[in-house]
Amino acid sequence: MSDKQSNIFSQIKNKTNINPNDIFKVANSVQNADFSDEATVRDLVNKLSQMANKPISKEKEDKLVQAITQNKIPKDMNTLGQSFKK
Repeated sequence: MSDKQSNIFSQIKNKTNINPNDIFKVANSVQNADFSDEATVRDLVNKLSQMANKPISKEKEDKLVQAITQNKIPKDMNTLGQSFKK
């Protein structure tokens, strides 16, 4: 891993308390995932919520699942970040 990558993962760990190895595990587990499948997406949303130790309301979970399964995910990080703040 390069110094730049190490720095990014250090920042993630400091801000979220999520272990970089856990991030890689989740990333590997979804490489071939069917994001049109509601159960798969709901499981992923719940895993990420637990990893970040950030409970998610049923309403927000439903909105995320619907957006992901219908491929209505923002294409840039600013828009994506704004959707999480709602």
